[in-house]
Amino acid sequence: MALTYKQEFIKFMVENGVLRFGEFTLKSGRKAPYFINTGNYKTGKQLQKLGKYYASCIVDNGLEADTLVGPAYKGIPLSVATAIALYDGYGKELNYCFDRKEVKDHGEGGLFVGKQLEDGEKVIIIEDVMTSGKALREILPKLEAAAKVKVAGMIISVDRMEKALDSDMSAVASAKKEFGVDVYSVVTMDDIISAIEEGVIDFKEHLPAMYAYRETYGAK
Repeated sequence: MALTYKQEFIKFMVENGVLRFGEFTLKSGRKAPYFINTGNYKTGKQLQKLGKYYASCIVDNGLEADTLVGPAYKGIPLSVATAIALYDGYGKELNYCFDRKEVKDHGEGGLFVGKQLEDGEKVIIIEDVMTSGKALREILPKLEAAAKVKVAGMIISVDRMEKALDSDMSAVASAKKEFGVDVYSVVTMDDIISAIEEGVIDFKEHLPAMYAYRETYGAK
């Protein structure tokens, strides 16, 4: 049976050493049975496939926009790859842009490289992961300063579905509550668990730990 793009993405993460299983101490101090290291993406082939998965997520969720915004730095190659994949795979031609860390005061100037944002423009923010919402918190004021844009959503690779240290809400739910931005992920922790259960990837020996972690730290 053909795999869904979500299942393909989970296999892709495992094959590239991005998704690993075992026992890991996270920055939060929690002991997790899995770990996601997006720093292992480093080749053109990987980036091409990443763009396709992000594009599939955008189309699958029915999102429409004029421009993809890639927050510096990790969002930059992701937004470019996604724009290419949307055109190649779906015939959708979107603009892209990314922010500078400092406003350029010479040449073309401005805070954004690529499409110069305009009032009324619909944008989708492209990022790798969301832990605390920091990237969203930093990019929104920059967007508002550039133009009165409408944020159609934010795309990330994995939603850990994990409650924050000081809240029962996940980072994704907090983003919606605090900023009014809908965050969509290519896959969720539940998708990863299902992929193990269904034999899409191995690691059935880690299922008990995955269930326990989800029970303890899963967002309400």
